[in-house]
Amino acid sequence: MDRHVTSFSKHYLLVPDCDLPLFAPLASEHRVIIPASAFLPDWLRPLPRMIQRRRRQFWWSLRAKPVNGWHVQQILKIAATIALPHQRFCILDSDIVFFRDFDLTRFEYPNAIPMLTMSDVVTADQPRHSRWLVTSHELLGLPTPPFPADDFIGHIIFWDKQTTRALAERIEAVTGLGWIEALCKTREFSEYMLYGYFVQNDAAASLRHTAVPSTPCVSYWDDPRLNKGELQDLLRRASKDDVAFSIASFSGTPVETIRASIADSDEILSLTSSGDRTEFAALC
Repeated sequence: MDRHVTSFSKHYLLVPDCDLPLFAPLASEHRVIIPASAFLPDWLRPLPRMIQRRRRQFWWSLRAKPVNGWHVQQILKIAATIALPHQRFCILDSDIVFFRDFDLTRFEYPNAIPMLTMSDVVTADQPRHSRWLVTSHELLGLPTPPFPADDFIGHIIFWDKQTTRALAERIEAVTGLGWIEALCKTREFSEYMLYGYFVQNDAAASLRHTAVPSTPCVSYWDDPRLNKGELQDLLRRASKDDVAFSIASFSGTPVETIRASIADSDEILSLTSSGDRTEFAALC
């Protein structure tokens, strides 16, 4: 972030409360460290770290089944977008690493908000995506579309406060529950699919967005750990417009290996971003 990303007003790090002391030294004039509890209701509480399963932390309540950190991460994105004092947000997962400069000026209002839309890629043989597809439409009160269906899941995603607030209100109107409770009760949801399908089916939200087929991030979603050579092969597949890559944290690829692969890839990274990727547009 500090080396490559420019033209943003604030960088917010949302972290588990117990990790706040670890991240506190990173705070600065432009970076704010916020504990997860600032955006979560009092009835949703974290279990002690000693009570874990597969290294996952869980949150419990008397209103729904326990949810894990992956669920809470998605809830935090929605809650923070609604609560923080900005109109547009660039959402970055913690496993994203930038290797080229990324200037957010071109994403400012009044440009349309870029929304990753991969058409007709969700199929019936993808069990998790299939469940997220069904759940998204149930929560939004919409009929589930046939396969193949659109996917909106990716990295370097842009959201709009007005749209996110309307999304939460729609979930509450459909379910009769607070939106966080509704998500905790389902547990099978994707925040990006919820946002994407809401935009597709809401006239006002659609006017604020423009569909884009990709984001400027090379993504690795698989389990096997990558070595330095494999990471550099991934970099070689990056287009001149790509500015970052994301290595799934569950792959176990060491951060040191990722940094070393970038540091030793001068020839690959000497290409500069074209800066004219017309499918993108908004942020502040």
